[in-house]
Amino acid sequence: MTAVIITIGDELLIGQIINTNQAYIAERLNTVGVDCRRMLTVGDNAADVLAAFEEGLRTAEVVCVTGGLGPTHDDITKRMVCEFFGTDLVMHEPTLEHIKVLATRRNIAMLQSNIDQALVPRTCTVIPNPVGTAPGMLFEKDGRYFFVMPGVPYEMKEMVDHWILPFLEQRNNGMVVRHRTLKTTGIGESMLANEIGPVEQIIGTDGSITLAFLPNPMGTKLRLTVKDPSAASAQQKLEAAEAALRARTERYIYSDDEKELEDVIGLLLTQRKATLSVAESCTGGLLANRITNVPGSSAYFLGGFIAYHNDVKMKELGVPASVLEQHGAVSKETAEAMAIGARTALGTDVALSVTGIAGPSGGTPEKPVGLCFIGYADADSSFAMKFNFGDNRKRFKDRATQAALELLRRKLLKMN
Repeated sequence: MTAVIITIGDELLIGQIINTNQAYIAERLNTVGVDCRRMLTVGDNAADVLAAFEEGLRTAEVVCVTGGLGPTHDDITKRMVCEFFGTDLVMHEPTLEHIKVLATRRNIAMLQSNIDQALVPRTCTVIPNPVGTAPGMLFEKDGRYFFVMPGVPYEMKEMVDHWILPFLEQRNNGMVVRHRTLKTTGIGESMLANEIGPVEQIIGTDGSITLAFLPNPMGTKLRLTVKDPSAASAQQKLEAAEAALRARTERYIYSDDEKELEDVIGLLLTQRKATLSVAESCTGGLLANRITNVPGSSAYFLGGFIAYHNDVKMKELGVPASVLEQHGAVSKETAEAMAIGARTALGTDVALSVTGIAGPSGGTPEKPVGLCFIGYADADSSFAMKFNFGDNRKRFKDRATQAALELLRRKLLKMN
């Protein structure tokens, strides 16, 4: 099956609201074997909305529409679908009762505009909205499915996940779809593709398996998708393709699900009954923040230092003044001393440190903006590694914390 996703609203066209609905719907449809062919965004203009509806049904078997179902004058979607499908509005009593319950629970008065939200096109199948007041709708025409949902993201997600996906899965010609996502870090997309080599050796040539590279500042996701009429065959193909990928990229893979790197670090530290401390300069506490995002992290993370000024590096971490004078705050020697100091001060098994020039100013020809050193210390060794994370301050901090956690992961797994 193929799909067109249509999002409606002036606020989307003027950039007032970021259009996250399209990405979510496309990703979720893909999990049941429905491929998005096109995405359309139109404003609250009747002619544009009708033109989008026509293009959607002309292009794909599935059309998903979001937006314009609210109670205000600029919410025109219900009127447009009635015109498009040649029907009228009728009161849907179950929806009206649901709205009354919500109004009572929230202690708000029922306005006529609230009651009108229970009006639905006569010929549609109503999609319940347990978390809001505007119901969704399904129209079927010539073997094609036309879904209409609210634009509120959490209401749309409720309908997609619990109503639309099961509906489509039952009607997708018995095709079984399996996915596996491998999350990598510490290597760029181009280098990763080079490590993998010819993708045909992994996914074959019959078209039943696809491999997508999904890069972001933290790394690259490798997403395998298998479509097969047989569940057993689909699983077998998925496992074989994953094994082939891992044989080429294992050292860069830190997760085969949606776990973040800090979750993986927490598991590794817990398994080893090891404790961690950190010393941060340029990341300003972001590394500690990521570590403590994991529930139960107090079992292995004892604490950290934000040593932004050199005086704090010397006083709290014991970094020698001679090191700072000779090598500077952003140096291999200082990063290593910071890690040793954090470990000594808090008595942990391992420690990490980060120092760098996040920019956009402060760089020199010898030490440019983006330069970063990440330090490590344990009972047997200490060292620091040099990186450059670019001149965007936020991306610099994100990448620095990711690299620090990846360095720790490889040390805990005894990787080079």
